[in-house]
Amino acid sequence: MKQEKTFTIAGILFVLISGTLLHFVYGWTNHNVIAGFFAPVNESVWEHMKLLFFPMLLYSTGMAILLKERRPCIVSALCSGLLAGTFCIPLFYYAYTSITGDSILPVDIALFALSTLIAFFIAFQLAQSCIMKPYTVLLCALTCALFLCFIVFTYHPPACALFSAP
Repeated sequence: MKQEKTFTIAGILFVLISGTLLHFVYGWTNHNVIAGFFAPVNESVWEHMKLLFFPMLLYSTGMAILLKERRPCIVSALCSGLLAGTFCIPLFYYAYTSITGDSILPVDIALFALSTLIAFFIAFQLAQSCIMKPYTVLLCALTCALFLCFIVFTYHPPACALFSAP
């Protein structure tokens, strides 16, 4: 249990730091097409979901490999947390901007941090309970589908507000 808590805290820090740095990677790489698949290419809410998704996916892959023997439910738990945390970003963003009428940078940053905490809290809790284990294949498929959506919609976004820069 102590090892899982340590991994969870380290994961939170990893996602917060790498997600923050990832925000700038597309510009730092002089708009490299491949970097754009993983880093935001504009200021849309969709692109900012990448800030949580890709760092957590990377960390979760390592965590699942290391803890799979001790925690047989780790894959379903991490996929659940990853999906929940990623979708918290637009949920929270549109909830507060519908009230304020505009986005506020410090609030946006706080919502990224809150979404990261929620993602890891869910993953930690579900790894203990194993209630999502029967859905492991579905959760992995949904995670892969979201991964593919990020790749495709980066340069071919649908015409809707989620994909438009404010």
